[in-house]
Amino acid sequence: MSSLRVAIVGDLGESFGNYVIGDDKTLLERVTMANVACGFHGGDPRVMDQTVRSCVARDVEIGAHPGYPDLVGFGRRAMEASEEEIRTDVLYQLGALSAFVNAHKGTISHIAPHGRMGSMATSDLVHARAVVDAAASFDPSLVVICQRGHLEEQAKKRGMPVAMVFLGDRAYGDDGLPVSRSLPGSLLHDPVEIAERCVRVVQDGMVKSVTGKLVPLGHDVDTILLHGDNSSALPISEALCNALDAAGIKRAGVREVLAHKSRA
Repeated sequence: MSSLRVAIVGDLGESFGNYVIGDDKTLLERVTMANVACGFHGGDPRVMDQTVRSCVARDVEIGAHPGYPDLVGFGRRAMEASEEEIRTDVLYQLGALSAFVNAHKGTISHIAPHGRMGSMATSDLVHARAVVDAAASFDPSLVVICQRGHLEEQAKKRGMPVAMVFLGDRAYGDDGLPVSRSLPGSLLHDPVEIAERCVRVVQDGMVKSVTGKLVPLGHDVDTILLHGDNSSALPISEALCNALDAAGIKRAGVREVLAHKSRA
């Protein structure tokens, strides 16, 4: 039996108004943690309330998923924003989520910036610093979910816990990072393929790139992300859980994963 552990996280609560995005109810039965939209790129007060209530009822770890104020573009468009605007926008969204979390007697475990904001926080120091400043001022014990790059570095610099994420349904390049969503085939849909590659990255940190090469990620994988708006999210989540179970990899919350790693 493997001693490996990994957290499974879903981007949830991204519906708003009359627009329904993803099948949160089913995904909540399979994930160990949730990135909850905070009303800027997706979500609204009713959706946030229901999502948090459901997470607390299922003992799913709740995380903030702040993004740009861009409902039309789902937070995936580039936006001109100062460091102060980014910091205060992230802090505002943390505050909104915390109101619902407190009302349902839960806790916020982590933060994972969404979409273009998340991509920019990986590659741009200003974005990374702003996100970390907001998170640290809100709660320095929040786990920062990130990829290799500036966000990781800034979080560690501030002494915040970090969990490295692998985007399970995204194609990766030879640099060990996800390729742009603008490229054909950037979003994967084959449940078996995705499940197999996720098991591999947990076991040996290697991923097959778009060119067919096996490339190292350069870090352990603490959590695997599934995008709730992927049309194949439900069969992917089922195949992933089955594959992890078959490989003897325990599915756990991110704090258990990090605690286990620190003891190893």
